[in-house]
Amino acid sequence: MALHAHFTRTGTAELRLALAAVSVVAVAGAASAHEATSLDITNAIFASRNADCASYENRYSSAVTDTQQSRKLKGAVHVTAKKDHCVLESNSIPNHDTGEGSARNFVAPVTEISGTFKIPRNPKPQNSATALDQRSYDAILLNGVVVDILSAGCYRPNGKRVDRNGNVAIGCRTKDKWLLDPLGPGANFGADKHNAHTQPNGQYHYHGNPVAMFDGNPGPEGSPVIGFAADGFPIYGSYFKDNSGKVRKARSGYSLKPGKRPSSKNDPGGVYDGMYIDDFEFTGAGDLDACNGMVVNGQYAYYVTDSYPWVIKCFTGKPDRSFAKKRR
Repeated sequence: MALHAHFTRTGTAELRLALAAVSVVAVAGAASAHEATSLDITNAIFASRNADCASYENRYSSAVTDTQQSRKLKGAVHVTAKKDHCVLESNSIPNHDTGEGSARNFVAPVTEISGTFKIPRNPKPQNSATALDQRSYDAILLNGVVVDILSAGCYRPNGKRVDRNGNVAIGCRTKDKWLLDPLGPGANFGADKHNAHTQPNGQYHYHGNPVAMFDGNPGPEGSPVIGFAADGFPIYGSYFKDNSGKVRKARSGYSLKPGKRPSSKNDPGGVYDGMYIDDFEFTGAGDLDACNGMVVNGQYAYYVTDSYPWVIKCFTGKPDRSFAKKRR
């Protein structure tokens, strides 16, 4: 496989990175020669729209700052291609600074945590979608950071450390009612400007738009691939070329429910304002399907959106078991 990297400096901190595979060949042995050196992706804006994970086979590195702890961090990502899947290894450090814009310090400092993810190269839609699960990560981005949409917070007025809205930040399960949306109003999860924060073990993870790897100046076909969901389908930034030929942001198909939530000892009451994921319903009002994906030019993919569900709501394909979280 040949891989070419092109850089154009548009500022002191921004790189435009184009990764293009000239020939994608099955690799099942020793690492290719191009992996001998690491490609620096610090603050890089990607450009490739290639949906095959094999086209990103390489070693990548970054040098960033934990702004909350005033310390330097080094990111490391290694992508290798096999016949039917890719393997992405990462130390979980992003290619951008962390902690900026957070209302408070993270629950734990950003920590290097090794992860290995198997990405299917030829994903296929299943007969029915698979729901997200707190026990697994939803996606891995090309900067080595996981996407973990669901929170462990919910409405539980009789729980421990309840806030003024009757919510707890931890201890809730996937199927509990009134799970908090970490990016919803009043959720108070302390996400930084990249819509990320840490787990208690220091694992940095995104709950929405990473505000990295793509920007508001997409190419003629739209935003680049910025990562892959656990089912192998690619994740693009926000922009795509619609049927009229216009490049614009993809719109979520979810809308806030009208009226007010039920009010009881188990229901929070109040208007549906987006604090909880149950505040939303799929109406098909946007471009994307119920999983936050669509087919463009024959390629199914998920898209980053400006509103719920932000990146992914469910899996169209079969998620790989390598995305399961390690038991602590």
